[in-house]
This record gives sequence, structure tokens and C-alpha cells, in this order.
Amino acid sequence: MKRKTFVLFPSLGVGHLNPMVELAKHLRRRGLGVVVAVIDPPNNNAVSADAMARLAAANPSITFRILPAPASPDPGAHHVRRSLDTLRLANPVLREFLRSLPAVDALLPDMFCVDALDVAAELAIPARGGASSAPATYFFFSSQASALAVFLHLPYHYPNLPSFSEMGKAALLRFPGMPPIRTVDMPATLRGDESEVSKVRLYQFKRMTEAKGVLVNSFEWLQPKALKALAAGVCVPDKPTPRIYCIGPLVDAGKKAEIGGERHACLAWLDAQPRRSVVFLCFGSKGAFPAAQLKEIARGLESSSHRFLWVVRSPPEEQSTSPEPDLERLLPAGFLERTKGRGMLTMPRNTLANLDSDHYVYMTEYNENINNKINSNMVVKNWVPQAEVVQHEAVGAFVTHCGWNSTLEAIMSALPMICWPLYAEQAMNKVIMVEEMKIAVPLDGYEEGGLVKAEEVEAKVRLVMETEEGRKLREKLVETRDMALDAVNKGGSSEVAFDEFMRDLEESSLENGVRS
Repeated sequence: MKRKTFVLFPSLGVGHLNPMVELAKHLRRRGLGVVVAVIDPPNNNAVSADAMARLAAANPSITFRILPAPASPDPGAHHVRRSLDTLRLANPVLREFLRSLPAVDALLPDMFCVDALDVAAELAIPARGGASSAPATYFFFSSQASALAVFLHLPYHYPNLPSFSEMGKAALLRFPGMPPIRTVDMPATLRGDESEVSKVRLYQFKRMTEAKGVLVNSFEWLQPKALKALAAGVCVPDKPTPRIYCIGPLVDAGKKAEIGGERHACLAWLDAQPRRSVVFLCFGSKGAFPAAQLKEIARGLESSSHRFLWVVRSPPEEQSTSPEPDLERLLPAGFLERTKGRGMLTMPRNTLANLDSDHYVYMTEYNENINNKINSNMVVKNWVPQAEVVQHEAVGAFVTHCGWNSTLEAIMSALPMICWPLYAEQAMNKVIMVEEMKIAVPLDGYEEGGLVKAEEVEAKVRLVMETEEGRKLREKLVETRDMALDAVNKGGSSEVAFDEFMRDLEESSLENGVRS
């Protein structure tokens, strides 16, 4: 039997590339051939190229191919519109690349690459001999299943109900497979109702239903309500819903990180801290706050009296001129000196900060030295491996932007989370994490870029680190981690779902006249 070959097609940006690489690693562990085709428009930044180079070097069994593509013809459009334009305009180069391969058994685009469906249909993947049946195109949805249920249903929601803007920010929306959610917790790109970007997103969600199936980076035990709604067909009422395969959690395993043969400095610092004593704050590659918010976070951390490891970025308005934050100026006067010995701040270094949106950042350390023997401040500029940090026994809480990769990493480490969603579907994730999964607590005041007060930061840190509620939260995370491990072990639900995906793919090949 010949080895099957899968082509993975991520959207633009490191945040979409990283989950695809985790999927590629999963496929390779199954002995499958994998090619990751990465679009490279002329306006792409160096960060994505550096990230792909690093990922390719770390994963020699995975083939990476860069596909040049034109930029969006409308540079002034919303970034989501520009991304979808570029991906659509990349169809010719994707088509020629797929034709150049000896065989393609399945095309796996992410949720933004919906126009790749047209290429797959034209080439009749996996049947390369001109078959007329539906191509075996499966989307990879790197977020959680409730968000998928909502997105697939949204094209049917808009014609029948008032617009989100007419309902008001606090109005509760009800979707199949999702707890009631405030309009303000919906992605900003979907709150414009008749705006151009909202129409683009609805087009995207509608086309996703044309796929044969969707691979979801979650697991059955974690999201039974959403999976029940998707299986019942209530999310897509006018046609069959693509089959859903929960194959997660697919996350960074947190392999030992070394620099020049030495273990990373922040991990050594964590080694010197008591068990579950450190609060870790990290907000992804776009997690930048105004100076006023940085001061509130600092005051809250100081008042909590807990140790912390905090990723700090320059305020958004300063990033083009000052990529490295001036901590003395941005943080409250005397904060660095007063918290010396119990805090470590990390920060990005130039554009390399975004090498991995959820896993690597650059740091400045201002605490005592790693062995706690030198009282003077020190600065260390290097990358910090998030996957290892959240697994470290010294970390007791994780203040997170609720990106799904970060959430899964915390679940696999049984680490309680404090939710501070910033963009995309992160506020939707927060609702599920708090209301349904019971694995996190929310910060109040974040909505629409609002100021989260120092008192709120202190209160939620103390709640997780000191109270009975925090203890129960940790117990729930231990249970969730154990169920996640069961799901990916032999005979677990995610392994069974992946086997079902492979069987369905084989049946599609046979229907199209191709035998493996």
C-alpha cells in the first residue's frame, strides 16, 4: 500500500501556521506524507519567513513549500478582507503546485482558505484522473467546536434576527452548541452586520459547508453540546453538515528548550520558585496594551504579592518606533525595584518576537540573578518557550488572551486560567471556558479595549492562587487534563475519530476510482 500524501494549506500569519504544523506532526506520526504549502505575498513580513524557517528546521520529516502570491488589490481594506483576497488570488499558484505533485490524497486548508475548494474541485482531489465526484477536501479548524457551530450557523442567523448593533452590547445571543453569549463577546469582524468585512466572514462560513469534513482541534469529552448540535444538523439546516472529527488536543509537547547548549534562563528562574507560586501573563503575538493598561497590570500584580512572569510589549502606538518597551517609563515609578526578586518581565526583541504567536517571545529579566545570589538587576534577551513555562510546577496561574492553542497547552498542564480575551474568537473561547468547561475565571472590564483596573487584576490573581474557588478550579483542570490524555491515547475518542477520518478518506478514493 502506497503512503498517502496530505497537503496542508494554512492561512496567512504565524498564528495559522503553528496549528497546521501540529497537525502535520500528528499526520507524520501516523506514517503519512505531509506537505505544508505556505502562501508568501509580496507584503509578507520577515516574521512569517523566519517562523517557517525555524519550523522547517525543527521538523525535517515535514516538507514545506513557499508559494508566491499577489497581494490584495485593495491595501486599504480590512485585514481580513485583504487576507481572503490574497488567498483567492493564490489559487493559480496552488493549482500548479498540486499538479506538480505525484499524488495528493487530501487537501487540508484552514478555515480562511475557503476558495481552495475551487482548486480541489477542478483537480478532482483525490482522484487525479478526472473523476466527477466531490473532492476529498477537509478543513482544519484550529479553534474549539462551539465556535465552529456558531460560525456554520451564522449565515442562517442574519436574515431572521435583528442586527447585533441593534440589540445592544449586553444582549444575549443564542446559537446551537453555544451557551448564551453577549453581542460584545462576538468577534469584532461579525458585529458590523452589513459591513464589508462581516459579509466576507459570512461568505467564508457558508463555503466551509462545502467540505467533506472538518478536523477540529478539540476532544469529545470537552465539548459534547457543540458536537451534538453539529451532528444533529441544526447548525446547517438546509444541507448536510460536513462530518466533524475531533482529533485533539494537538499542542506543542514542550520539548526542552536550550540556547547555545544551555537550558533557558526563565526556566532556571522558575526552578528557584516554590511550587505553584508564579502567575504567568502572556497574550500572544498581538497582545500589546496601552501604557495606562500596563500600569494597571503592574499595580495589580504588585498588590497581589504573588510572584509573576510577565510578557510585556510596547504599546501599539509605539511598536513601529520602539519595538522594545521602555519598562522604566511605561511601568509605575519604582515598580521594578519594589518587585525585584519575585518578578520576571519578558519582552520582544525586534520583529523576532512573533516567531511563534503562542510559544516564543523575547525577554528582559530584571530580577535577581538565576541563583538568587546577586541583588543587582540583569537583562537577558532571548526567547521564552511558553509550552515549557505552562508545564513548569512553579506556575500556579495563567493570565491568557484565550487563544485556543494557549488554552489547550494550559489544559494539558492542568493550569488554571484567568481570561483576558483581546481579538478574533477569543471572547467566544472565554465564554466556553468559564461557563461550560469551568476551567477559567474572567477578568472584568476588557470589553472593546476597556481598562481593566489594578483592583480587578489583584482580585482574580488572589482568587485563583489563594481561595477555595481556586482550588476547585485546579481540581477541574486535573480532571480535564486526564480526559484529554485519555482522548489521545490508544482507543481514545480522538484516536478513534482520526481512524474514522482515514476510513472516510479511503472510501472517497474508492468512489473516485483510486485504490491505495
